[in-house]
Amino acid sequence: MSEDRILLEGMVFFGRHGTLAPERELGQRFVVDVELRCDLRRAGKTDDLAATVDYSRVHRRAREIVEGEPVSLTETVAERIAAAVLDEHPMVEAVRVRVRKPDVRLEDTVLSGSAVEILRRRGE
Repeated sequence: MSEDRILLEGMVFFGRHGTLAPERELGQRFVVDVELRCDLRRAGKTDDLAATVDYSRVHRRAREIVEGEPVSLTETVAERIAAAVLDEHPMVEAVRVRVRKPDVRLEDTVLSGSAVEILRRRGE
């Protein structure tokens, strides 16, 4: 596996995911980081966008997923983003996705945030 990486950090979207009714009704911010592992040598040598991953497409797809159909779990949001990246970008060998929810309310307290991070490799 290549050690090269493309990092998309701090993508902020508004979604309605969660297990609690207020999360679904009011919605909240989600902060998404995506790390793409792929061989970037050809892109670096040719200066050709076709030789790399157009990360504006990854950003657009992450937005569609986070701002799309509500699900209960942050894990599901992360899994859908990872699956889309691997499905739509054949040169990506692995993808790490972190989905954060800032200011999480629990029964009797507020956390500064919670996060789910997953790593998926092509062929697993």
